[in-house]
Amino acid sequence: MSSDFEAYEQDFGTLTADITNKVGRIPKLGGEEKTQLVLNVDKQLEEVRELLEQMDLEVREIPAQSRAMYNSRLRSYKQEMEKLEKDFKRSRIAYSDEVRHELLGEDGNSSESQLIKLREERAHLLDNTEKLERSSRRLEAGYQIAVETEQVGQEILANLNSDREKIQRARERLRETDANLGKSSRILTGMLRR
Repeated sequence: MSSDFEAYEQDFGTLTADITNKVGRIPKLGGEEKTQLVLNVDKQLEEVRELLEQMDLEVREIPAQSRAMYNSRLRSYKQEMEKLEKDFKRSRIAYSDEVRHELLGEDGNSSESQLIKLREERAHLLDNTEKLERSSRRLEAGYQIAVETEQVGQEILANLNSDREKIQRARERLRETDANLGKSSRILTGMLRR
């Protein structure tokens, strides 16, 4: 079971690396070439979604004691997928410097310092957004671990309660048997005296 999961992981790694490479190239292209690359990346993203669904099905079939580890890995892959999709959306609307200069014309050079400042601010905002997303993912992972721990604790408590009831029933049966043996012993003693 886990070997299938690991095979899916390898496919996931290969596909996401290829998608990341293509997403970085999209803003530098224009026209038909950009459209074709966007369509190609879109198709690959769909393949990654299907892979994640397969991985999810595999995790459900893994024994409970090792399922938590695979669930955690699957969650991180889903988060990586979300990030890829966001990067893809950004890259589709981003323009390269050449395209920007084409749109702005030669007058665009007069506001070069403003463009540099805007780029720096944009990079700073993107860094902060990425930090927030990482923190959110960590918090979510911590919350998920707490939920799983709580579930395991509830299962253990249920098992202990069931064991306690079994022990109490066995104790009752032992008392009944002891009482029956006492009665039998008195009856036999009475029969022997006669």
